[in-house]
Amino acid sequence: GAKMSRRRTDSQGSLGPDDEAMPYSDDETDDELAVSSEGEPEAPPGAPHPPVETRPSDMGWKVKANDRAYHQLPEFQKKVFLCIKKSRYSGNAIKTYKYNAFTFLPLNLYEQLKRAANLYFLALLILQIIPEISTLPWYTTLIPLVVVLGVTAIKDLVDDLARHRMDKEINNRKSEVLLNGRFQEAKWRDIQVGDVVRMKKNDFIPADILLLSSSNPNSLCYVETAELDGETNLKFKMGLRVTDERLQEERQLAEFNALIECEEPNNRLDKFLGMMLWNREQYPLELDNMLLRGCKVRNTEECHGLVIFAGADTKIMRNGGKTRFKRTKIDELMNYMVYTIFALLLLVAAGLAIGHTYWYEDIGSKAWYLYDGKDQDASYRGFLSFWGYIIVLNTMVPISLYVSVEVIRLGQSKFINWDLQMYFAEKDTPAKARTTTLNEQLGQIEYIFSDKTGTLTQNIMAFKKCTIAGRSYGKKKRCSSRNKKWINEPFSAPRQPVDWSWNRYADKKFQFMDNYLVAHVRSKKDRDAMEFFKLLSLCHTVMVENKDGELVYQAASPDEGALVTAARNFGFVFLSRTQDTITIREMDQETTYEMLALLDFNSDRKRMSIIRTNFPDGRIRLYCKGADTVIYERLAPNSRHKETTQTALDVFANETLRTLCLCYKDISAQEYEAWSRKHKDAQLTLSNRDAALDRVYEQIENNLMLIGATAIEDKLQDGVPETIAKLAKADIKIWVLTGDKKETAENIGYSCSLLTDDMQIHYGEDVNEKLSIRQANRRNEPQTVYRRKKKPAEPFFTQPGKNALIITGGCWLHDGKRSEMNSLPQIDFVDMACECEAVICCRVTPKQKANVVSLVKKYKKAVTLSIGDGANDVNMIKTADIGVGISGQEGMQAVMSSDYAFAQFRYLQRLLLVHGRWSYIRMCKFLRFFFFKNFAFTLVHFWYSFFSGYSSQVAYEDWFITLYNLCYSSLPVLLVGLLDQDVNDRLSLKFPKLYLPGQQGTLFNYKNFFISLFHGIFVSLIIFFIPYGAFLQTMGQDGEAPSDYQSFAVVTASSLIFTVNLQISLDTSYWTFVNCFAVLGSIAIYFGIMFDIHSAGIHVIFPSIFTFTGAASNALRQPYLWLTIILTVGISLLPVICIQFLHKTIWPSVGDKKYEMELEEKEKKKQPSAFQRGRRSRRSAYAFSHSRGYADLISSGRSIRRRPAARGGPQDSIREVPHREAENI
Repeated sequence: GAKMSRRRTDSQGSLGPDDEAMPYSDDETDDELAVSSEGEPEAPPGAPHPPVETRPSDMGWKVKANDRAYHQLPEFQKKVFLCIKKSRYSGNAIKTYKYNAFTFLPLNLYEQLKRAANLYFLALLILQIIPEISTLPWYTTLIPLVVVLGVTAIKDLVDDLARHRMDKEINNRKSEVLLNGRFQEAKWRDIQVGDVVRMKKNDFIPADILLLSSSNPNSLCYVETAELDGETNLKFKMGLRVTDERLQEERQLAEFNALIECEEPNNRLDKFLGMMLWNREQYPLELDNMLLRGCKVRNTEECHGLVIFAGADTKIMRNGGKTRFKRTKIDELMNYMVYTIFALLLLVAAGLAIGHTYWYEDIGSKAWYLYDGKDQDASYRGFLSFWGYIIVLNTMVPISLYVSVEVIRLGQSKFINWDLQMYFAEKDTPAKARTTTLNEQLGQIEYIFSDKTGTLTQNIMAFKKCTIAGRSYGKKKRCSSRNKKWINEPFSAPRQPVDWSWNRYADKKFQFMDNYLVAHVRSKKDRDAMEFFKLLSLCHTVMVENKDGELVYQAASPDEGALVTAARNFGFVFLSRTQDTITIREMDQETTYEMLALLDFNSDRKRMSIIRTNFPDGRIRLYCKGADTVIYERLAPNSRHKETTQTALDVFANETLRTLCLCYKDISAQEYEAWSRKHKDAQLTLSNRDAALDRVYEQIENNLMLIGATAIEDKLQDGVPETIAKLAKADIKIWVLTGDKKETAENIGYSCSLLTDDMQIHYGEDVNEKLSIRQANRRNEPQTVYRRKKKPAEPFFTQPGKNALIITGGCWLHDGKRSEMNSLPQIDFVDMACECEAVICCRVTPKQKANVVSLVKKYKKAVTLSIGDGANDVNMIKTADIGVGISGQEGMQAVMSSDYAFAQFRYLQRLLLVHGRWSYIRMCKFLRFFFFKNFAFTLVHFWYSFFSGYSSQVAYEDWFITLYNLCYSSLPVLLVGLLDQDVNDRLSLKFPKLYLPGQQGTLFNYKNFFISLFHGIFVSLIIFFIPYGAFLQTMGQDGEAPSDYQSFAVVTASSLIFTVNLQISLDTSYWTFVNCFAVLGSIAIYFGIMFDIHSAGIHVIFPSIFTFTGAASNALRQPYLWLTIILTVGISLLPVICIQFLHKTIWPSVGDKKYEMELEEKEKKKQPSAFQRGRRSRRSAYAFSHSRGYADLISSGRSIRRRPAARGGPQDSIREVPHREAENI
């Protein structure tokens, strides 16, 4: 009911940031310490309370325990197709593959023939088989077509087999199911709804299961949710008390016959509502009783559960999203260009056919020597000539275009896989391009959507600093000659970390820099310090395991683990706990405290407390730790150290550390008694139990005494700030989507330099205000809505400077079901967000992450990339144009559905700025040239037709036409598409501005296409008319005129081969041995094959196929014709060389300026830098990243081409340039 009413209030147009509908957290927020945090927090007092009773419409899902027949009843059937019915409960088998043995061929062919070009070639093939109009033999089309379809089909087959294998592996996992009164081993795919399942430690959970009982007291069960959300910390789930007591043995479980009524399958990971009817009693069920598929059982020997949702109904499968077929922008452009060429082709062929009709009436029919014995009239001949020309000119759309593009993409993917600079040695994970069809899109990214936990941060917490009774500890201070005074300060730390050898329980991995604090605690003089660490060792929900004499802590969140580990190292070791006692070792003696009450954490309270007493004197004391905002409101008026602690907290926050305040309070016995009774009553309330408990907790958590505060560092992955700064320089906008709370997200934003001090930050509230003003304005001038296209919307942020946006929850992110009503606010929101340099969305669910991405895709038509590491990012990874998974952490869900995977966020800059940029440039260069060489080749037929009576006679020999795209001109272009670099990788990373042409798509678009077309027309004109002129009135040396058709064909063909191969040489900007070999080889192959084909021997064997006997050797004996070829080639290339020269001097591109860049850099080194004023920004007082920058590597003066080493000796070029200066060039 809550959900329904919530949706209603939304749809009445309340645009408030929907904080309450969104308690879900996919990152480790402090709330997760509590079990209750996953329920829905209470709405604030002002908000309308959702009605409590659940309406029957929500509870449409019925499950009967141990009764498989029940779920097959007719009332649970749903119609699938016509009259075929199927149970609405899905089986537990999953299916992610696309094809099976029968559907593979038809479906795959269908998918491939959806490509315009493939269909077009199929049609051509059919035309060429018709003898009436066939001007070229059919094999010229068949062979390339079969090769293309075959290669692609094999690639799809391999991909799909991998999916089959994975499905099979998962569906055949074993688990124990209760059948016929006892547990039997069964495969996952045979599990059905209503089965009782037994799971052992470290098993994966096979379906969404209601926890009935476990071997732990109170039926606790610990699960690791790494597959769901990428977190490695444990969450705990609880069985209901009634099932815990009555369902431990096999016999009892076999007799269990409850009926569960709950909500229909949905994709919300943070919600579950249900009722259990058993022995005429009703018991409420919530998410804490559910074990979700994809989690792992930990620290629990065995547990029993009842299957509620199976297979495709489970929450993890529901969150998957559909696998979308991704295409690149260039692919779409290419398709449109093929349509354009096709239209041109039809026009030209029609024109020539009309020409043939007139020519036949005027000349052809009257010339006796042209009589062919067929009595066809002129218009019919024109009609045949039309089809003939379509076949002759079909090489304008070469089928080899698609083969070459696939080969180039495959090569680019291999380069990504082989890149050693994207290989992560620690985890032995190389980068992996999992799709081969998207590489050039990597050079056009405009928006990056990133997850936070595990993607930007490592999700490893480290206890860094603390303040106790007004003094701060944990600073590292450098002792430099300038400030000798620091050395005398009591906490000046020598630079080595603390030695823990005095404490046999210490965790060796824990590092702390401040020796003074350790000595201070060990002296036992300071009561506050002792109390501080005692609090840390008692007030938490950590579980402890003893592994081979080592203590291993299992914490519900990494923060808690870090704090308890810190206490352990300072000598307050948490040893064990039972339900109501905690045993710790204080320095040397063990003490057991009785735990009277545990006041748990949740996202509203933002604090947790423990009330403890120790046995001898029975004093009762409450310990509390929580966020400074809530603690300060509850401090006693006489509490000391408030101001000093507050300043310390501000310092910590500026260093982007996560802070918690610690405080205590002594309670008298009678006060506790009175409170305890209220507490018991609250625990027994049925409706709104959480709210009742919160009110009781409020009554005792007051008048607290402050001890101090802790500061924990959430470690960023290496190189994150540099990477983000680089990408921002390349004009890529970065959005962080996280389930975390606002403060944490904002801190991380600063520490990873996504937010900088010169940015104006806007929060959800003023965003709403701006949006509602915009909507109000629009209502006042309704007519502009329809003409929105005409006047550009005025910007939302008018003041100059950079803006950043931090919003919570997602009221703009609802599924687009109410699209009509919602599209305008959505457009406004996207417009506003896109004006910002950085956007951070907090508290978003996996579904909403995907919605954000699709909003930007839909309204901005921008190329998007998502990067994430957990299953909560899968949907967003599938939705974006390119999905990147971070491998190496737990959970491989994200990697399985990604297009690219690597181990560290910092490799993203190399993937985009180097590989992406190169792929884009290569692909564009390749396409431009490919279209050019085919126009130049094909349009010769067009000019020739004016002199051959438009009779669809070919200008070259058949074999030349067949082999031109296969052997004579393919290799050099292909190699440019594979190997070309305009600048090397170091400079690409160093000058991120080089990335801009890709985003704007300037290197390949209709303008470039038409330039290629006119270039082709120009070259074909020259290649036809210069030899034509040379042949007109000539006499060879031997007195014979070589003015026959065959010699002419040889001359034009040779000129064409020379022109095309030299032209590609002019366009190559990165020469390797292979490129040289390809250009010379292509020309050599052409002559070799031509002399073979024109030899007398082959004519004798196949007289009808090889008709040009001796033509080549005869023609190329004449020096006159060689001069003709040289003239033709020269005139074809000269204008191009001139234009290129002018372009480079007058309008150089960013890439052309690379030499100036390098020179400038060398000059800069000789001057002292103007940037070293030692100004540090307020936020970056903490060195977050430990990886070396690129500055020293780049400035070592090794440039792309070897240039004379005259300028400055070597000692000049190795000095390191400071980062900023290198990047501001």
